[in-house]
Amino acid sequence: MIPLFKIFLYPFCFLFLFQCLGSRRPIVPSYVDPQGSLRDLSLGKKYMVSTGNPLATKAAIKVLEDGGNAIDAAVAALLVLNVTNGEAASFPSVAPTLVYDQKSGQVKSYIGAGTAPKKANIEWFKKQGYDVMPKNSILTQLLPASPDVIVRLLQEHGTKSFSELVSPAITVAEEGFPANRILVKNLDLPLYKRLGFTVIMPYNSEVYLEKKWWYGIREGELTKRQDLAKTWRSMALEESENLKKGKSRNQALESVRDYFYKGPIADAIVKLHSDKGGLFTKEDLAGYVGGWEKPVSGEFGEYKILSNQTWTQGPVVPMVLQLLDGVDLKSMGHNSPEYIHTVSQAIELVVADRERYFGDPKFIDVPVDGLLSKKYATLRRKLLQKDAFGQTPPAGNPWVFSSKKPSIFPFPPNDLKDQEIDEIKYGKDTTYLSIIDSQGNAVSLTPSDFPQSPMVPGTGLTLGIRMTQFRLDPNHPSALAPGKRPRITPNPGMVLKNGKLWMSFGTPGGDVQSQAMVQFFLNVIVFGMDPQKAVEAPRFRSVNWPDSFSPHTYRPGGIELEESLYQTVSDSLTNKGYKVYKKGHLDNDLGSVCAVLNDTKNKRLIGVADPREESWAEGK
Repeated sequence: MIPLFKIFLYPFCFLFLFQCLGSRRPIVPSYVDPQGSLRDLSLGKKYMVSTGNPLATKAAIKVLEDGGNAIDAAVAALLVLNVTNGEAASFPSVAPTLVYDQKSGQVKSYIGAGTAPKKANIEWFKKQGYDVMPKNSILTQLLPASPDVIVRLLQEHGTKSFSELVSPAITVAEEGFPANRILVKNLDLPLYKRLGFTVIMPYNSEVYLEKKWWYGIREGELTKRQDLAKTWRSMALEESENLKKGKSRNQALESVRDYFYKGPIADAIVKLHSDKGGLFTKEDLAGYVGGWEKPVSGEFGEYKILSNQTWTQGPVVPMVLQLLDGVDLKSMGHNSPEYIHTVSQAIELVVADRERYFGDPKFIDVPVDGLLSKKYATLRRKLLQKDAFGQTPPAGNPWVFSSKKPSIFPFPPNDLKDQEIDEIKYGKDTTYLSIIDSQGNAVSLTPSDFPQSPMVPGTGLTLGIRMTQFRLDPNHPSALAPGKRPRITPNPGMVLKNGKLWMSFGTPGGDVQSQAMVQFFLNVIVFGMDPQKAVEAPRFRSVNWPDSFSPHTYRPGGIELEESLYQTVSDSLTNKGYKVYKKGHLDNDLGSVCAVLNDTKNKRLIGVADPREESWAEGK
């Protein structure tokens, strides 16, 4: 008689065997960096592209070679990233954007984050028993933004058709691409979680696991996104048919947008929500608008740092740099305990203000001019202290330096707790692209969202979980409200030097994005590093505040260090009162910065790409 434990053991042995055996899918070589794990910077005189994937970089270059400008190339790269990095930056989710127009010399911000549907409010979620926004739920889906971003960018600044620019992405989606190590990492779940993912979201599993919940994808396997390609073909056909009818280029582009937000795609999205108990209506989608806005900015010496407004965490970067301007960082030594401590404290002081004030400026009063006042930065700089704060420091009062009247918005309650929560994270991160063209135009764009909520069956569309960056606390500036945008983490950046474009930069990484961007900037400007070496330098990140994503886990006094830093400074930082956590060498949890620099002195463009991910810079 077979022992009972063996009866239960045999099926799992077979599953393990299946997982260990090779897949039937063809294995193709992944993109191999000829320089090994660390890279040389890319130099060019005509144009430069740096994105989160080599195939996206190549697509952008092809557009530039064919006469397109930076905006055209950015759209092509974005769509390819939605395929190759779809588990981290899906179509059609968030895409906050900065555009530098060479003719006017101005930087413009485009609002690339969707809004909450009209049925979404705190009271409704509380009645359903939620204290925070739920994960892995259709209820966390934000109205999609990137189709609006794409059409408005092309109408305002582009020269090519949507059909032409989506073509490279369709080819990659249909013919397949080699799964890279980051995709494999992002899709790496224990067996029981893969099974649970398949049960909860079967279409997502069909797209990302090909219904093989027992099998983990391997690096180099040919990976396709056929349904997404079909969706894009239908959008491109709509544009082509309208052009044949004699419509203008802009009218045909508008038809692409209408096909998504008012036509068959909207119908498919609403049907999903109707079937699954979601909140979207046809009116929500038809009424969605993005819009151009003036970016915010701060200064560090002769540099002007620009970001999107407070519907992102973007202003953190200029605020931190402005606070640190005047501090003698160089004398401390690069990545010394004192340097890490000082920069981390500056970041924590600014993030305290982020948590207190940042939110959708169409819904709450934000004292942006006060937050970015040099006098306010001077006041906050005085709070830098010898030892670690140990918890999120108190927010300041930027209203004193604002031209607006003080808000009566109450302070959030101080009931934060140290917490860690186990959850299904299937796909994560974000990605990034930066482009400067031969005319001097530039785009900085940070697309994001993940297949952690039900995808739209038959379409390949991922609506993401960005509503998890709302709070169900009415006292929080990112409190949920109908039609409101959450304060999202993706935040592209640009830098002007003496009024001229100097750099376009950004990174994936949630709350670490601003921190990685600050460290890269200081590596170049304060310590004079070669830009590629500045990207590769070891990083640290504070976690001394609630995470921006629900359930807002919090590790008071925490700081993470990449391996080499941990070995050299962990004891010193522990003595200062930090709780120190070790991360791996070149760990992409600490960001993956891409940047293009405009070196006017030497009449060249410099492209850098972070080896922490499969990012790639190339130019001519």
